[in-house]
Amino acid sequence: MTPANSKLMIRTLPVLYLLLFAFLGFGQDNYKSFTVKHITNSNITPDGILNEPVWEKAESANEFWEYFPLDSVQARQQSDIKMFYDDKNLYVGITMDAAGKDYAIQSLKRDFLAGGSDNISVVFDTFNDGQNAFLFGTNPYGVLREALISGGSTQQIGFTTSWDVKWKGDAKIYDDYYTAEMVIPLSSFKFKEGTQKWRFNSYRFDTQSNETSTWIKIPQNQQVWGTAFMGDMVFEKPLEKSKTPLAIIPYVNAISQKNFETDEGSNDIKFGGDAKIAIGTGLNLDVTVNPDFSNVEVDNVITNLTRFEIGLPEKRQFFIDNSDLFSSFGDSRDANPFFSRRIGIARDTAGNSIENKIIGGVRLSGKLTNNLRVGLLNIQTDEDLENEIASNNNTMIALQQKMFSRSNIGMYFINKESFRDYDFIESEDRYNRLFGVDYNLTSKDNTWTGKFYLHKSFQPNDNVGNLSSGARLSYNSRNYNFSGKAVYIDEDFSSDLGFVRRTGILKSFLNFERAFWPEKGKIQTHSFQFLPIGIWSTEDDFENTDYSLRTSWEAKFNNTAEFEAGFNSDFTFLFDDFDPTASDDGIPIPGNQGYYYNSVEAAYESDQRKLFAYGLGTEVGRFFNGNRFSVEGGMTLRFQPKVFISLLFNYDQISLPNPYPSADIWLVSPKIDVTFNKSVFWSTLIQYSNQRDNLGVNSRLQWRFAPLSDLFIVYNDNYFVNTFAPRYRSINLKFTYWLNI
Repeated sequence: MTPANSKLMIRTLPVLYLLLFAFLGFGQDNYKSFTVKHITNSNITPDGILNEPVWEKAESANEFWEYFPLDSVQARQQSDIKMFYDDKNLYVGITMDAAGKDYAIQSLKRDFLAGGSDNISVVFDTFNDGQNAFLFGTNPYGVLREALISGGSTQQIGFTTSWDVKWKGDAKIYDDYYTAEMVIPLSSFKFKEGTQKWRFNSYRFDTQSNETSTWIKIPQNQQVWGTAFMGDMVFEKPLEKSKTPLAIIPYVNAISQKNFETDEGSNDIKFGGDAKIAIGTGLNLDVTVNPDFSNVEVDNVITNLTRFEIGLPEKRQFFIDNSDLFSSFGDSRDANPFFSRRIGIARDTAGNSIENKIIGGVRLSGKLTNNLRVGLLNIQTDEDLENEIASNNNTMIALQQKMFSRSNIGMYFINKESFRDYDFIESEDRYNRLFGVDYNLTSKDNTWTGKFYLHKSFQPNDNVGNLSSGARLSYNSRNYNFSGKAVYIDEDFSSDLGFVRRTGILKSFLNFERAFWPEKGKIQTHSFQFLPIGIWSTEDDFENTDYSLRTSWEAKFNNTAEFEAGFNSDFTFLFDDFDPTASDDGIPIPGNQGYYYNSVEAAYESDQRKLFAYGLGTEVGRFFNGNRFSVEGGMTLRFQPKVFISLLFNYDQISLPNPYPSADIWLVSPKIDVTFNKSVFWSTLIQYSNQRDNLGVNSRLQWRFAPLSDLFIVYNDNYFVNTFAPRYRSINLKFTYWLNI
């Protein structure tokens, strides 16, 4: 087969797979439902005490099933959920049996992580599409959390806790149970006017009984928060259009900062804000003017021993709501056409990443009809002539139409264009445009999932080829799991707003996993996995440039601990010289030749329910033309309920033969979180990385004086590691207020 014919075949793969697998769909057999009654005068105070007479009249969602350690029996500690609603709010009352009062919690801070602690979550699929859902949760201390679920719950990235919305709730602890109350404004949800049914489920973590339970029975090979397995909550009368207020969120930020490298300092006061406007009951319009993200949690530093950049998660609130509608196109690892973190960051004349001010933007997203989602994003960034950074307009339009039971087809258009002509911008870089089509396959019970896509980029005088296409298909059952992927990325494919690790490649992998479920013993489940990965260069007659053969065994224990061991066999052809130590004056490993290297690895994670928990992993073996020894781990210590201490560390010993550099690379990140109460939080993160020659301190004090309204004091300090000289220092005093009009 000629290279030209190979390219044609690769580009048509998505269409062939689409025709082959679009019809797939399966059902669930444990249907349950309950009625949510309508009331006119609730007089509910969300104090966690279910003493109002109206609760006695509400129907229950009860008879929970165990999800862990077994998924075939009724839960030992049962939960009972009651609901009713009026014209403004949905009211939820929950009673949860418990073995005692020795609950495990992380802190009193909102948006806690559920694993390893006691809590319950309720999940609402308001459009009955099996793809997207709203989650609200609480723990025995009445600490609240909310999240968005997207993408059919097939991957962890479809679970977003950065989303914020106004609602109230609390909990009350008794001797052998605890209760919780939630008052959730209907304006917090998006739904079709006149609907009378939502899909619903709930899941609960109970550390004292070492049990995870769900209202609808879910097999353990599926996510516990998945949207494939849900029952129905039927409203007594159709829902009316919710009277959603206009939310205005202004901010004032006073900042004092100094750059010790340039010996420049400044004191400044910034003003700006956001607005949230509901359009109907299905669409959100977000507007931002001069946004400021100084209060956003600092990114975790990651040791990078590869030739490629690392993508970090989005934490800025403006980009969160319905984020999957924009970011889920293409291949999330190798060819994502839209990566929102590109906006607001640019490279200066020295190639360093620096902040690029966002002037303002708008973002429309949500459901246009019951089956059609729409997204529109337009953001303008400012020019920085000193660093030769242009003012750019960044636009994305996305459409997603539901097909079959839980699948969908999506289309997008992206345009990044310089706001005007600049002398330092080459004509071929004035704009970057992309158009693409994706089909996302999700069967009714998540047994089959897949993605098939075809994308094309356009730049001035460069419109031929420039394709990215791919196909992925997965089969997930209790005992056998298979998955495969093929991705083709043309050498000239370009996405300025995307995350594309590498162009000019054909990449594929096949994954096989056999799972076992012992009936006795300490092991809850264990599995063997084999994963071969290959990469071929499309510009060199499909020469194999990389492969990795990975075999592993993983065990999960009944006490929630986990152990994994594996063997890796790798080959890498370096086209260019490469220094994996990233040293300033080291001689790089020679390019234009291939390297074979093997390694073994093992990792253990302890019982995360304990006050002290830890994880430890190691890898030993060859690395290019040398050796590598790596140890990474972490530990957490809880002083309940107010103090949570954690420590992450990573050590890599790279030993290369002379004259190439060797290095001991350290990354140490201790963090302390103190929650004085449910409104005042203080966290300090220290990150030491000798690879980046940086010691960073981020300390943040937050006072939530009203719902979603905060006063922040944020202190940042950075030092050079080798000389221990100051690099950058700042202190922010930021005030934000959420005002409903």
